[in-house]
Parts: sequence; C-alpha cells; structure tokens
Amino acid sequence: MKVFITDCDHKDIDIEKEIINSAGLELKLLQCRTEEDLISQCKDADILINQYAPITEVVMKSLPNLKLVVRYGVGVNNIDVEAATKLGIQVCNVPDYGINEVADHALALMLSLVRKVVLMNNYTKSSKWDYKRSIPIRRISELVVGVVGLGRIGRNFARKASALGCKIIGYDPYYKPNREDGTDFITPVSIEELIKEADVISIHCPLEGARNLFDEEAFKKMKKTAFIINVARGGIINEAALDKALEEGEIAGAALDCVESEPMEPGAPLLRHENLICTPHMAWYSEEASYELKRKVAEEIVRFYKKEGLRYPVNKLY
Repeated sequence: MKVFITDCDHKDIDIEKEIINSAGLELKLLQCRTEEDLISQCKDADILINQYAPITEVVMKSLPNLKLVVRYGVGVNNIDVEAATKLGIQVCNVPDYGINEVADHALALMLSLVRKVVLMNNYTKSSKWDYKRSIPIRRISELVVGVVGLGRIGRNFARKASALGCKIIGYDPYYKPNREDGTDFITPVSIEELIKEADVISIHCPLEGARNLFDEEAFKKMKKTAFIINVARGGIINEAALDKALEEGEIAGAALDCVESEPMEPGAPLLRHENLICTPHMAWYSEEASYELKRKVAEEIVRFYKKEGLRYPVNKLY
C-alpha cells in the first residue's frame, strides 16, 4: 500500500517515515500545488497525507486506488469531504494537537492588542520614548471577552482569559457551558449579544457555516473600543469589511493569524493599519505540537492499514 504526502512545508518527515515504514508501508514526499499536480503525481496512491493541496472531486475520481486522506491539522476546507464520502474515501484529521498553542497564541495577541505592545514597540524604536502614544489602555481584568466557538481550543482560551479576571461570554450553536466539564464560568449568549457586548472577540470556530460571519454590519455593531482576534480560519472575517472598519475607526484593532488567501504578501491593504497585528498562520506551532501532529497523522494511517478503529474520522462511510 502506497502512502504519498501531497505537500508539506515541515523541515523533515522523519517521524512519519519511521512510523509508516515500520508498519510495512511505502512513503513518498511530493510538493503538489494544483489539481493537475495531484492527478499526475499521485495516480498510484492508496493513502494521501495532505497539507494545503486541493483534494477535489476531480482529483479523487482520477486516483483509482485512493482509500484514505489524512490532513495535517484540524480544518478540512481544502478537501471535498462530501465527494470523498460518495466515492467511499475515508477522510481523517488531527483535531486535538496544538490545543494549548492556539489558545496561548490568541491570548498573546489579546494582550498585545490591549496593552498595545506591538504599536509601542514600533513607535519607541522609530519615533520616541513616550507612553502617551498608547493612550487609552484598558485594565485587562475588567474586560468582557467574547469567545466564538467553544470547542477544545475555545474552551482552553476561555479558561486562560478567565484566569486574568476577564468576564467570559461565549457563542456556540452546538455547545452549552456546564458545571460537569467546568465551563459554567462562561455565560452563553447569542452571536448578536456577543458582538455588541465584548471588549475582545476571539474566534475559534470552523469556517463551515461561518464564512463572512464578521462583515460590515457586524463591525458596525461592535464597540468602537473593541478588538477582534482570528486564530481559526481565514474567511470568517470579511477582510474588505475589516479594512474599512479599521480605516474608519469602527473598532480599536485586530489580530489575524489566518487570512482568506495565504500567504498574505507584504503591501497587502490590511497590513497598512498600525492597529493590526498579523502572524503567518503559526498559532498551531511549537516543537511539541509539531511532533504530536506528525505522530498522530502517521498512527492514524497505520490504524487504517491494520483495520483497527480510527481515532479521527471526519466522514462516516458506513
């Protein structure tokens, strides 16, 4: 059975190779970018490990041996899961690596925005030593933090922000805070209430069903002193609307770790705003999280090969 890595920007594939080869499987690293690359280079693949390359219906129909696609990471928006299910192809992801890392990154962005760390670092280096450029700054323990999406990462972030003394409100159509799992400190609200009440909004929901959730209308309803953070998926925030909101002072600032079209190039319109922080889709990363991701991807493939129970199925075939 042949396992192909469709594309990968990691420094090596040593972990995957050791686990997969030890199970008696072949592993080959490619760097596909397009449908055409995938169709021409992966035609013999039984299993694909995928990072960014588009696994479309056309691609899957062109790979007659394909039985399984495992994605490096949580989101599967570059994989046509519905088509995979129709074609009898199993899709898996790794939803539980890097939970602390993403929550920590969101918290770091929140602190940087509220305390104006990046703004004042740049100003101090380029202009002068003068704290008045930072005015106003709010006391963090008196902020209302709104968490959009209360999955593993959203709840982790909520706990950390709560530990700073913040009041936590949360929106999730599929989850309600409860005493049993210790999340009753989160006050559940509608998305409309969250947008209006929060001093900081941190996004932790999937893209599916949330595209353009934060559009021009949403930004107009936010407090002019509020900040928004996205460490989830590009496309949840409408970037043209965000650009306008920052330009017109409708919100106080924003921090993005993901954008609709990645990579975002220097000179992109959003990057001109001094009250915008942008990091290159790195919230997931630590050395420990990277190792865990690669190990879990490889172990899921071995479980599939040995016909053992899968740990992270995205679609249900039977």
